[in-house]
Amino acid sequence: MYTELNEDTLANLVKESDKVVVQYGATWCGNCRIMKPKFKKLASENSDVEFYYVDAEKLPESRKLAKVDNLPTFAIFKNGELVDQVQTNKAESLNELFSKLA
Repeated sequence: MYTELNEDTLANLVKESDKVVVQYGATWCGNCRIMKPKFKKLASENSDVEFYYVDAEKLPESRKLAKVDNLPTFAIFKNGELVDQVQTNKAESLNELFSKLA
């Protein structure tokens, strides 16, 4: 399921879900806009995983859950813990990161 967060609630959502994938982005970020449809497609193909889009500038507490120093950043969480993350504009890198949730 894909959800765009409007509030800084990611920490609670990560704790409540077994598997979570997050895209950290921003409205001004061109690569974020390029990756968003690919992220949504991955979400539509994996109904057993929670997918969240976080505006890294508007939701600073959610941003703190991963080391976000470049956008877009993708992070995976399993059982409430950060497993890995990648900063990329390539679908292959996102898929490789996602495979680590299995």
